[in-house]
Amino acid sequence: MDVSIGGDATGPLAGIRIVDCSTVVSGPLCAQILGDLGASVIKVEAPRGDSTRMMGPPFKAGMTPLYAHCNRNKRAIVLDLKQAEAIEVVRRLSRDADVFLENWRPEVAGRLGLGYETLCADNPGLIYVSVNGFGPSGPYAEQPAYDMLIQALTGLAPILGEPERPKLVRNLMADKTSAVTAVYATLGALFARERHPEKRGQKVDVPMLDAYAAFGLTDALSYHTFDPVGEIPADDVMDGIYRAWETADGHVAAIVIEDHQFVALCRALEREDLIDDPRFANLLLRIQHASEIFPLLAEELRKWPTAELLERARRFEAPMAPVQDVERFLEDPQVSHNRTVFELPHSGAGKVRLMRNPVRYAETPTNVRREPPALGADTDEVLREAGYDDAGIEALRAKGALGAA
Repeated sequence: MDVSIGGDATGPLAGIRIVDCSTVVSGPLCAQILGDLGASVIKVEAPRGDSTRMMGPPFKAGMTPLYAHCNRNKRAIVLDLKQAEAIEVVRRLSRDADVFLENWRPEVAGRLGLGYETLCADNPGLIYVSVNGFGPSGPYAEQPAYDMLIQALTGLAPILGEPERPKLVRNLMADKTSAVTAVYATLGALFARERHPEKRGQKVDVPMLDAYAAFGLTDALSYHTFDPVGEIPADDVMDGIYRAWETADGHVAAIVIEDHQFVALCRALEREDLIDDPRFANLLLRIQHASEIFPLLAEELRKWPTAELLERARRFEAPMAPVQDVERFLEDPQVSHNRTVFELPHSGAGKVRLMRNPVRYAETPTNVRREPPALGADTDEVLREAGYDDAGIEALRAKGALGAA
C-alpha cells in the first residue's frame, strides 16, 4: 500500500465520490476502506467533531487513535446540521456524489431533510447507505445501538465466556463487522447501478444486528442448524480446541483436528506413541475421547519452551503459532514483511502507525493520499468545489451553518 500524501487515487474506485455523514466506527471505517480503494470521501462532522475525536486518551493534534484508524483518505468539512443552510450544503454535495453514507437512527435522516427519497430525487443515481443498529423497522428500530449491546443480543457472550459468566469481546467487533459488511454492500450497489439501463441507484440498509450475527454465528449456530434441534452437549469440544496452550515460558495456539495435524504434533512433542493409541486413531475417536486427549496434550506442551516448540512444530509441519501481545505482533517478521502496520507522517501528530488496507490489487493498488484530517480542515476547499464562492462561504459561516461564527 503506497503512501503518497497529496497524490492521485490509484485504487479501483478512483472517480467515485462519497459523502460520509456517519460517526464513530461502523460508518467511518466503511468510508475509509472505500477511500483506500480510491474513492474521494468528504467527511461531514458536527462542530464538536466526530465522537471518536474524544474517545481517548491518548490525544494528539485533535485526534485519538480510534479516530486516526477510521478516517484517513478523507477530506473533513464541518456543518451544523441543525441549520437549514447546512442541510442545503449536504444536498448540494450529494447531487454530485455516487454514495451517501449515514449511521443515524432510522427517523433522523427524514427529520433532517436528508432521507433517501429526498436525496435520490435530486440524484437518481445515488447509492444511499444506511448503517443502523437494528434495521429500518421492527420493535428495536428506534433504539440506540452500540457495539456491546449488539454483542450481548447475538448469543455469543455465553460461548466466549460461560453460561453463568458470559463475556463480551473487548474489541469493537460488531462495529467493525458492520463496516466491512457495508463496504461490500456499497460495492454491490455500485456494480448493480452500472448494469441498470438508467444507471439508477438504490437504498442499502445494513443493520448491525444482522451483520454481526452473520459474521459470528456461522459456526456457533451449529446445534441449531438442523430441525429438530439436536441435544446440545454440556461440554463443547471447541472449548478444548480454541484455547491458548501453556508452554514452559508462554503460550501457543495449535490445531489438532485433522489426522495429519495430530500426527505432526505428536512428533513435535516427541510422543509418537500417541499416534498409534486406539483412542486417538482418527478425528471422531479424538472427539469422543476429548476429556483424555486435551489434558494429555496440555501436560506435554507445558514441558517445552515456546521458541523450541515452535521450531519443532515448523519442522514437522504442525500448525502452531505463539500467542503474542500487541508489542510482539508489531515486531513479528511476517508483519514487518507485509507492512501490516505502516508509518504515516502526519502534519500535526508526527509519526502515526496505522493498519494497512489488506487488499493487494495487481493493476489498481490502494494508496494513502490523505492523512486523518483535522476538524473541518477542508471545509472551504470542498465548498468551493461544490460551487460556493468566497462570499457564499462567509455567509454560511456568519449564519452558523459551519459552526460558531
